[in-house]
Amino acid sequence: MQKVISADVMRELDRLTVERCATPSLLLMEAAANGALEAIASRLKSGVSRTGYLILCGSGNNGGDGAALARALVRASAARVEVVLLGSLERTGGDARINFEIVRALANSGARITFREFLDNDTARLTEDVSLTHNVIVDAVFGTGLSRPVSGIHLQVINLINDHARARSERAFENTHAHAELIVALDLPSGLIADDPALSGACVHADLTVTFTAPKLANVMPPAARFNGELVTVNVGTPAAFLDAAASQTFVTDRQDVRAWLKRTRYVPGSYKNSHGHALIIAGSRDMNGAPVLCAGAAHAAGAGLVTLVTPHSAHHAVSSRVQPEVMVAALDETSDGAINTLALPRAAQLSERATVIAIGSGLSSSNEETIGFVRRFVPQAKIPVVLDADALNAVAPFKGKYRPQNNAPLILTPHEGEMRRLMNTIDKDALANRIQATRDFAVNHKVILVLKGERVIIAAPDGKVFINPTGNPGTGTAGTGDTLTGIIAGFLAQEFAREEHADDSESQIEAAVQATVAAVYIASLAADFAARETGMRAMLASDIRTHLSRAFRTLDPDGEMP
Repeated sequence: MQKVISADVMRELDRLTVERCATPSLLLMEAAANGALEAIASRLKSGVSRTGYLILCGSGNNGGDGAALARALVRASAARVEVVLLGSLERTGGDARINFEIVRALANSGARITFREFLDNDTARLTEDVSLTHNVIVDAVFGTGLSRPVSGIHLQVINLINDHARARSERAFENTHAHAELIVALDLPSGLIADDPALSGACVHADLTVTFTAPKLANVMPPAARFNGELVTVNVGTPAAFLDAAASQTFVTDRQDVRAWLKRTRYVPGSYKNSHGHALIIAGSRDMNGAPVLCAGAAHAAGAGLVTLVTPHSAHHAVSSRVQPEVMVAALDETSDGAINTLALPRAAQLSERATVIAIGSGLSSSNEETIGFVRRFVPQAKIPVVLDADALNAVAPFKGKYRPQNNAPLILTPHEGEMRRLMNTIDKDALANRIQATRDFAVNHKVILVLKGERVIIAAPDGKVFINPTGNPGTGTAGTGDTLTGIIAGFLAQEFAREEHADDSESQIEAAVQATVAAVYIASLAADFAARETGMRAMLASDIRTHLSRAFRTLDPDGEMP
């Protein structure tokens, strides 16, 4: 996991690295530049030496990073490098000034680099003299140093970059070489405020953001995150111990952590269906029999060794005829309108004795008091991890913490924002204005694992840790994707808790459930990304996510998926 830090913490980490590691701050800037060069080079079609670069620099340390990158590009034999300083070199200071002075000297010596300064009143000259026809445009104007909306010549530069990006998109089919193939931001697209995911004005829309040491909130949380493009984190030399000790309990999920979970739960010689867990899905009603099919099918495709789908009698035939043949289907007593009845409690309890995890809610119906009573009475009887979604969440709302499995077994809630407000017993839309804090407070206060769906899914743990999921796309905003996600989470939990070496104490179980849930959300959203690339977001269906789970697994753990 990558820790998400504030701008103040970033400055403190730099200070500690300089003071305790005898590392000159100029070397940190050098490391940032070299890391940015590596990230850029790996994404260029034409190679570093055949590419032209325009580096737009502010007068602070972010501009100094840009100047250091320009020097690195000269060393790498870049075709041409143009450095534009928005300000006067004489008014810069510290490490940034050193790098600007070196760039100016290189330009005066005949190297393939130019250096020009533009003051606040040079807006007309800037528009006339600065060409945006370079292969790569680098935004090194503000980084994390901004605390207010941009104005003046800096706003003009942001608008020029974004106008160029729009023209590139609109005219790409005519002449792909007329516009930059890459717009890169250093640390943070200029115009964004590091600690605030909200937009305060115009900001650069980057294709690639190279952030240093650790992501900042505006790198990973929307709407600000939409302007980062691909995010790459570069270590500039800060020891991991310093970052581990930094005051933050917010993380962004890293593919390495998901890969580690997949490796730990691989199908290995000697394993069989019980080795990978048994997911019990309690879902569906007479009028909603598609949701349970999606949920159960996703649980099986996610790797659960066994899946049993339990549904009311009147939905049994419709579900049995549509679900994958590998899924076992059982029927429960129902109400007059075809929803699960409290009379089904003994049979449901009997079925749960063979299960590793239980998922309840997809298509269940929350309008019937008997069904609500079933959920409220069944969950406290459970002795294994339970996932609640959809109508099961509505059945326990407002959530007071009394509907919990026995022995502190993990309870995972998976609401969208409307369901979340019902769980919180509020209609105030501003209650989720700070999604990270709201999910953290709820998970800590109620000792649950909370998966808040929406753009950038957030997973909050009972110990206060929050994990921001970086995968996924707007194509998931369609019917059935929530049911599919619930099935994948259940499938991952089944595999996690089927492991023989699993610890029995509740804290270890909670930690294991958090890891499995974080991995499930990442994989589900990655599969959605693969589906969108194949079908387009508009045509993507929830079932396409299940279909692309295999590709997601093979992408992250290719060796483990091959016989």
